[in-house]
Amino acid sequence: MATVTRETLVATLEEIALLLELKGANPFKTRAYRQGSEIVQNFDGNIVELAANDKLKGIKGFGAALQQKLHELASTGQLEYHNDLKAEFPETLFELFELQGLGPKKIKALYDKLNIDSIDALKKACKSGCIAELSGFGAKSVEKILSSIANREKFADRFRLGDVAPLAETLLDRLRDHPKVSRAAIAGSYRRSKETLHDLDFLVATSEPRELTDFFANFPEVHEVIANGDTKASIRLENGLQCDLRAVSNDHFPFALQYFSGSKEHNVALRALALKQGLSLNEYDFTPSDESAIPEVHEEKDIYAALGLQWVPPELRENRGEIEAADKGELPELIELENLRGTFHNHTIASDGKNTLSEMAEAAREHGLQYLGIADHSKASFQANGLDEERLLNQAREIKSFNANSDNFTLLSGTEVDILKDGSLDFSDEILGQLDYCVASVHNAFTLDEETMTKRLIRAMENEHVTMLGHLTGRLLLKRDPYQVNIEKLIDCAAETRTVIELNCNPWRLDMDWRRWHKARDKGVLCSINPDAHATEQLQFLAYGVRLARKGWLRRQDVVNCRSINEILQWLSLPKNKRS
Repeated sequence: MATVTRETLVATLEEIALLLELKGANPFKTRAYRQGSEIVQNFDGNIVELAANDKLKGIKGFGAALQQKLHELASTGQLEYHNDLKAEFPETLFELFELQGLGPKKIKALYDKLNIDSIDALKKACKSGCIAELSGFGAKSVEKILSSIANREKFADRFRLGDVAPLAETLLDRLRDHPKVSRAAIAGSYRRSKETLHDLDFLVATSEPRELTDFFANFPEVHEVIANGDTKASIRLENGLQCDLRAVSNDHFPFALQYFSGSKEHNVALRALALKQGLSLNEYDFTPSDESAIPEVHEEKDIYAALGLQWVPPELRENRGEIEAADKGELPELIELENLRGTFHNHTIASDGKNTLSEMAEAAREHGLQYLGIADHSKASFQANGLDEERLLNQAREIKSFNANSDNFTLLSGTEVDILKDGSLDFSDEILGQLDYCVASVHNAFTLDEETMTKRLIRAMENEHVTMLGHLTGRLLLKRDPYQVNIEKLIDCAAETRTVIELNCNPWRLDMDWRRWHKARDKGVLCSINPDAHATEQLQFLAYGVRLARKGWLRRQDVVNCRSINEILQWLSLPKNKRS
């Protein structure tokens, strides 16, 4: 039986809801499964264990039908009802749900009226012109569909860091627990904290390599064994992700870890430096070019030390100046997760969040934070139940009341105000001036040309009440490209206006891109690492934000929410142009 996780339960219930919509089932039934997936996602406890042991009875939100289905799925790894529904449709039909802008209703129309049951069929139909003639579609719909298909093809076989991380750590722990493993790590782009990955590279030190490759090839998550040899195995998981394992000796482990962590460009530069010093470096060891003594290496750090370098954190290994900085002893002391004291961009049930103010506050407190900013959507984001002026000010009063009765935790009143098409804001200065802070974000009109979009954002940043700019480029990783905007000009404007730029650490965004942060930091722009949390468990996204901040060369002092609550309150009390 494949391992069942919370994500398995959520995905299955969501897919049942989609299948029921395709069947044209009663909307109430469809909604029940969608609500069930949300309840499971937000459940505070080991939902898989409770479901497997049939102990959900009496817990709010879990009706008899949902209890039964969760029990069957958690205890057997299968759900007969789900399998029966899937059998009614071609398997390739589910590819269409991966396309942006195509919901169940449109997919049902395409399937019922044109018998379109795959992306290939959809692509051909778009080009033939028959979709443009279909009621509810049109020429613009066809253009968007073709663009979405092109994006899917471009992003094929890649996975978001946050989607992979929980499973990656589970597999790593399993390898570490094996009695014949002395050391284990994940190398590759995962270790370097790239925002998207092609595969996972596992590495173990062992005296029994074949035993480990066999062990790896028999993981319950395996969908396909690609290869299994004496020292290396490759598998494909049920989600399509390829995982490779290399089993090496304990002596070779530091060299293998350095080599397979990459990047290729970093390794080429490092090997060139080694050659200048009379050493050949590869994944096995150092080899002197003469009779010189071989440097003693027990840990990866010893490799860098042997070359006269500071140890380079994996996140920085992209050949973007890290070797030169390490040679001069000038690598930054990178931010750590425990440095964070609070966060600003979070949502509640007042807009499109899943939890109340107090629930979000308690979850943040459990994460060791001192404060939490509440930034629900503004009224222009009607699709997200955005707040109007009256609701926003009522929420600010509720936050003030909460703080009056809280001794060791503070909520900050804010808003994620929409930046309108012309760069004006969705709330007046009078309203914004009554809040503690303001996150300004773009949520519509993504197709403006670069000059117009840049002017739009600059106008917003010039507003004295805009504390920070949210998800700078609007990208959705592996789904939607960034909108056209001159990021250099935005960074310059942020430095001039003292506007903070957010590092939105929702795994779908991770925006502003890590490649931009080093230059922004050097220009004095402050970062705010924000989870854009719509539920309590999404505060865990902060860990991804820290990983990407480190990749962007950011230090504790570069991230505004590393400041204590007293420091933040003092900072927010200053006029925007006096903040630093």
